[in-house]
Amino acid sequence: TNGTFQFESAGMQKYLKDLKPDRFEDLIAMNALYRPGPLAYIPNFINRKHGKEEVVYDLADMEEHLNDTYGITVYQEQVMLLSQKLANFTKGDADVLRKAMGKKDRKTLDKLKPQFIENASQKGHDPKVLEKIWTDWEAFASYAFNKSHSTCYAFVAFQTGYLKAHYPGEYMSALLTNNQSNIDKVTFFMEECKRMGINVLGPDVNESQVNFAVNKKGEIRFGLGAIKGVGENAVHELIAERDKNGPFANIFDLTKRVNLRSINKKTLEGLAFAGAFDGFYNVHRAQYFHPEGGDEPNLLEKAIRFANNASANESANQQSLFGGTTMVTLAEPTIPPCEPWGLMEKLRREKDVVGMYLSGHPLDDYKIEFRNFVSTDIANIEDKKLVEQSIAGVVVDCYEKVSQKNNKPYGGFTIEDYSGNVKIMMWSEEYLKYKHLISVGQMLYIKGMMKPRFNSDDQFEFKVNNMMLLADVREKMLNSVLINIKTDRIQPPFLQELYQLLDASKGNALVKLNLIDEQQKLVVNTVARRFKINFDNDTMLKLEQLELDYRINV
Repeated sequence: TNGTFQFESAGMQKYLKDLKPDRFEDLIAMNALYRPGPLAYIPNFINRKHGKEEVVYDLADMEEHLNDTYGITVYQEQVMLLSQKLANFTKGDADVLRKAMGKKDRKTLDKLKPQFIENASQKGHDPKVLEKIWTDWEAFASYAFNKSHSTCYAFVAFQTGYLKAHYPGEYMSALLTNNQSNIDKVTFFMEECKRMGINVLGPDVNESQVNFAVNKKGEIRFGLGAIKGVGENAVHELIAERDKNGPFANIFDLTKRVNLRSINKKTLEGLAFAGAFDGFYNVHRAQYFHPEGGDEPNLLEKAIRFANNASANESANQQSLFGGTTMVTLAEPTIPPCEPWGLMEKLRREKDVVGMYLSGHPLDDYKIEFRNFVSTDIANIEDKKLVEQSIAGVVVDCYEKVSQKNNKPYGGFTIEDYSGNVKIMMWSEEYLKYKHLISVGQMLYIKGMMKPRFNSDDQFEFKVNNMMLLADVREKMLNSVLINIKTDRIQPPFLQELYQLLDASKGNALVKLNLIDEQQKLVVNTVARRFKINFDNDTMLKLEQLELDYRINV
């Protein structure tokens, strides 16, 4: 990745050279404007630049220093220069003003304001206009950049923007590598990759590098160095052998070719759990850990034994060249058949060794529930206190204890969605009511509220009002589906597709139709009484493929 960026630097410099100076000035200005105080001036800046709004100055003397920014004060330097020009501030006074505004030092500002008004008035400027100028400065300057600072930021933004536009895979893999110790940021950037249409693939012993890297197809491969239990020396050993003698054919070829002092059983287990062996033909993850008999070794242990025996056999064969005996070739062990792991087991193992889900997410099958019945992400539940909220997620941890005070059981669990997780405590009767639903891997739908903790007014925790399995939500809560259809689409081929879709998805949800005539601005509401459907993920996908807008329980 670094090599690619260095190679591209010549192209970037040419692009930067062709960039018109005023365009780069605009980048610098927008970087400085895009913060809480100056943010309100962005529409004025854009309109004035394009001639849609007149460029005006509070005082004619301000044009010299505000001409480049269309009459809008953008930088701290402009405040300093204008205070010197309008009110004869010394350079020292101007710097004190800058610091006071930046630190919101009200005492110093109150001291400097009369000096500014009085000095500028003596130069013939209107005191009312000076009051307005000072008020504007106070409003914006607490968040303002100096121009030199903003220039550096704009230049870095230009460089990274260029790389993201022209080398999206390499740029995003560099970002992922730089943040790979922070799972939250890795998750965030992987979502950005998905938005950009870049596939982020799991680790693969025949393609992955130490860190995130781009393959020949422009996809990003997860780095082997991010897998727990797989040491850096082991990763370098694998990659060096692969680069020297080609891809590994299977697990036996791998163990036979590498140094088993560096790549031991624990290393192989981590690679298998993370899916780094998924590229080997006709072997799934469960087979690496499934023994043929009660005390028989599993496939990884067989592969290690095979490699050791192959090494001993090779030594014996080398000696036989001089002794004249027949050479022996070892046959690879058989691979025991077994049932593949389910998705949840596969994902749980991935998270154990990588810290995140790679093959998918346990909640991916519940898009309808999240869109229509979940009121907030777990990461945002603290924003609304004392208001009932609905959340959903997968249980990633749970425990049960017995109270020493009354000998009654109580417990707690951690539930996680795409955004984050929250720990929930439950006591006595409440815990007994819901404990049958709580287990690791279980997906739950919960209604509850952020309430003050016991004996606390400022510390809050999530209290459960009601709880059910997420898998039951659709059946219990989805009553109807409203489909919006534009009248210009009502043609025989379309109607036939819609009829087949509804007829194939029989269930209990009522089907409502909104027929929309955009030209006449008319809407006809009706009910498709001959259909009641099961609004599952397949039905939702087919509606989206037909480009139909739909609503639940309207």
